[in-house]
Amino acid sequence: MLSPDRLALPDYEYLAQRHVLTYMEDAVSQLLENREDITQYGIARFFTEYFNSVCQGTHILFREFSFIQATPHNRASFLRAFWRCFRTVGKNGDLLTMKEYHCLLQLLCPDFPLELTQKAARIVLMDDAMDCLMSFSDFLFAFQIQFYYSEFLESVAAIYQDLLTGKNPNTVIVPTSSSGQHRQRPALSETSALEGVEASLFYQCLENLCDRHKYSCPPPALVKEVLSNVQRLTFYGFLVALSKHHGINQALGALPDKGDLMHDPAMDEELERLMAQVPGLLTTTTSGTESGCPRTSPRLGSPWRPLHHPRKVDAESDGSTEETEESET
Repeated sequence: MLSPDRLALPDYEYLAQRHVLTYMEDAVSQLLENREDITQYGIARFFTEYFNSVCQGTHILFREFSFIQATPHNRASFLRAFWRCFRTVGKNGDLLTMKEYHCLLQLLCPDFPLELTQKAARIVLMDDAMDCLMSFSDFLFAFQIQFYYSEFLESVAAIYQDLLTGKNPNTVIVPTSSSGQHRQRPALSETSALEGVEASLFYQCLENLCDRHKYSCPPPALVKEVLSNVQRLTFYGFLVALSKHHGINQALGALPDKGDLMHDPAMDEELERLMAQVPGLLTTTTSGTESGCPRTSPRLGSPWRPLHHPRKVDAESDGSTEETEESET
């Protein structure tokens, strides 16, 4: 049975909304790169498996960053994969630094940009130094907001800066997926000294932004709810409120509620099955490396590994990350 939005939209709009062309182009590209292997069992089977992986959200593993951020579904899939792979960090109560979280992100996406990780960490750490330790849940929900709404937040940062300086922010801001990663954000000390901007005026500007923004943005009603609780706020105060808002997390739909963050029965069962196949795995000890990256346990084949990705890296996805003791001293 067709969904209501499918019935209401013309075919071309529905295909554009679901980014079908993006996936078709990627599938054809992979087909051409691996045509010798694929022709052995059939092109039809390849396309079936490819789009099954897209539906399951496993198509983004070990892919380049440009593909991971290409569609909202890809971003949500990457968030979900990061949570499922490394939730053991939170389950064990381990605290990691920004650089260590970045190492985990690079296990799933080798060219994941450091600046994006730094911006997510800044939401958690605020005025603290960037080498301070963070819990998995704090980083994950901050990272979700920063990664999924990246272009929107860059436009918000520009509007906030205009309000601080008394300029008219009601201008059309058209960010790109690359330019947004290099724009300077308001300094924390400056925004704290000025006590931020008036919340009601800030919301009026954001409401206009949501109406014309071509990238993903939080539901305007929830943004209004966040801003209606305060008279003034800073830019990073706004980001913290977004990251902790239950409704925004539900609307995005990539992660479970914070209370259920450490529970994933299906993955627990799969990990137990995999670990039972590797003798001595449970007794293996790990430690942090000199570079600050958490060292992983013996490699396991990812239960989500795509069948036809030539850009794979040998990375673990069993979620075992031990506490880096030297970072706590």
